[in-house]
Amino acid sequence: MSISVLTIVRNRAGHLAQLIEGLRRSEAFPDELIIVDMASESPVQVDDLPFSCRTVRLACKGLPLAEARNKAASVAAGDQLLFLDVDCIPMRGLVSAIAKVLVDHDALVCAQVRYLGPNDARSQWDETALLAHAHGHPARSFPSNGLQQIDNPGLFWSLVFGIRRERFRNLGGFDESFSGYGAEDTDFGFRAKNDGLPLLFMGGAGAFHQHHASSDPPLQHFEDIVRNAHIFHKKWGVWPMEGWLAAFADAGFVIWNKDMLAIERYPSNAEIIAANVA
Repeated sequence: MSISVLTIVRNRAGHLAQLIEGLRRSEAFPDELIIVDMASESPVQVDDLPFSCRTVRLACKGLPLAEARNKAASVAAGDQLLFLDVDCIPMRGLVSAIAKVLVDHDALVCAQVRYLGPNDARSQWDETALLAHAHGHPARSFPSNGLQQIDNPGLFWSLVFGIRRERFRNLGGFDESFSGYGAEDTDFGFRAKNDGLPLLFMGGAGAFHQHHASSDPPLQHFEDIVRNAHIFHKKWGVWPMEGWLAAFADAGFVIWNKDMLAIERYPSNAEIIAANVA
């Protein structure tokens, strides 16, 4: 069995370099790394690696996450696919652990993500030291080791997950009607569950999430989130991204209830800037 690591990037050259460094330190190398460059201002360049690497440039605007992930999968040769967000540094045992689980289980496998502070992994780093500083996600509890089946497909996340290539293709990949940012990964989790594919949380080896500036709520993606929420609700009868929609409603940007979501006004540039957090 062979495994392809897939990542998508737009203007995150420093974070991509640390992802690649994590793969260089892996107990087992992937058979290949596929990078989809979403029209970065400076095209992605990668030095010689101890494994195959292919970069695909995607002409686009914004962050077409579903399309970019599908593009990466379409050129991958591995029997197994390991999707890694560009902000993630894989731990030494991640590639081999995901590969083993996918041999034994036809499943959607999420690995734990541990979040780093603003000064962590900025130059030289050691995995043991990063473990001492990192913290898990408050809404997602992972076993210390082994596997835990998760019944709630809304807990699927696309930061670090593995799936068999043929299963990904049979599911149709990510739904590209979700354009831009938001809900495409939750929809994928729902479709996997609808197709009878178990969602497994894997303990042990995972990845470190590198710190970056963010917005709470992500007002810079306001239009994408509202549009994609409508698409998701039409498909599944429930609203995704409820925390963000609630924040939009509280600020008077939208009217939102169990049956409707309507834009009242768009956030101003000043409001978008004010939502930025360090």
